[in-house]
Amino acid sequence: MRLYKDLLEERTSWFQRVHATLYHHGVPQLGLLLTDDGRSRLAAADLPDAARTAVKVGMRQIDRLNQEMDPLRDEITVLSRSQPACRALQRQHYGVGPLTSVAIWAEMGDCRRFTSSDDAVRHAGLDVTVYSSDGKKTKGHLAKQGPPVLRWALYEAAVYAGRPSSPDHAYFRSVKERLDGQLAILSVARKLARRCYHTLRDLGDAAFPAAAA
Repeated sequence: MRLYKDLLEERTSWFQRVHATLYHHGVPQLGLLLTDDGRSRLAAADLPDAARTAVKVGMRQIDRLNQEMDPLRDEITVLSRSQPACRALQRQHYGVGPLTSVAIWAEMGDCRRFTSSDDAVRHAGLDVTVYSSDGKKTKGHLAKQGPPVLRWALYEAAVYAGRPSSPDHAYFRSVKERLDGQLAILSVARKLARRCYHTLRDLGDAAFPAAAA
């Protein structure tokens, strides 16, 4: 799962480079670059030679990374279908899918070691720090001291809270209107961390079945 996330980050970086090159040379949004239509539009874009080379190299790197990621994603998906805890996380929590369920299960671990759901939030690095000086306290930032893959998985699952079909949609909207969209997603991610903690804790030993001999 960590390897997949590393490859995903590298692929995102190459996408950003390609889009930045296109934007710098005044090329309008081309949509999804990996579709046949997107690739055709990209090939027809009016670019100088240096920029064309940069775009071609970037797209080759994206294709290379996809070749590495596809079999990994298939393996993770198979695991998510057979692992009891991953199935429970997907069944009980809106927005948690095959990839994120494995990440949450693996990175959160045996939740019985936590004394409360607040510990699970702190473990994920989603708690908010508070800076205090001379008796004055200022609003802090996310601690970000937990496993990055766990924080990513909870954030990705929380993004779905913005959908009207999400049970957290009303809460998401209220926080978004009162603060902003980013803080709304993070607030839902903390809720998900607490819910996943309870799901995994309640499963007990069943969350980690013994390996076959």
